Amino acid sequence: MNNFHVITGGPGSGKTSLINELNNNGFLTVPEEGRRIIKEQIEFSGEGLPWKNKAAFATLMLDASLESYHKMIHEAAGSLVFFDRGIPDTIGYMELENIPVFPETEQIILANPYHTNVFMLPPWKSIYETDNERKQSWQEAVNTYEIMRDIYSRYGYNIINVPFDTIINRKDFILNNL
Repeated sequence: MNNFHVITGGPGSGKTSLINELNNNGFLTVPEEGRRIIKEQIEFSGEGLPWKNKAAFATLMLDASLESYHKMIHEAAGSLVFFDRGIPDTIGYMELENIPVFPETEQIILANPYHTNVFMLPPWKSIYETDNERKQSWQEAVNTYEIMRDIYSRYGYNIINVPFDTIINRKDFILNNL
């Protein structure tokens, strides 16, 4: 979908703040599924947590990402949509955690494309923080970023690196590079 834009990178790089800024400026946005899933799994004492059952967490992320993607097909009606992570991020997570990636997962990615330009936020140590849903170390955040770059490139996406800057300047950078 040429109107579906992914903003991705490692954890704690400012993606959610940037998505919120785009939303505050009237753009359709889709929040990161991983954080929502973690909150739900904690609330209901579920097993689909990255520190309990990584494969179950990956399955929940893939299902939720697909659901959001298809929901936006019907709701966006050609409008720009910004996703806080895309479906390929799930394969990145699976590779990072050595979870087998099945051929049907790759077919799902190919059947549900985004705009060819993907906005990548690099690791930013001075803003990186852990919390109840984000427990990765700084090195894990860097590794996640590197895998996401590899995954999106592997699937033919062009990586546009978003520079370190204020949230407003990062938003403007993205809008100027659509």
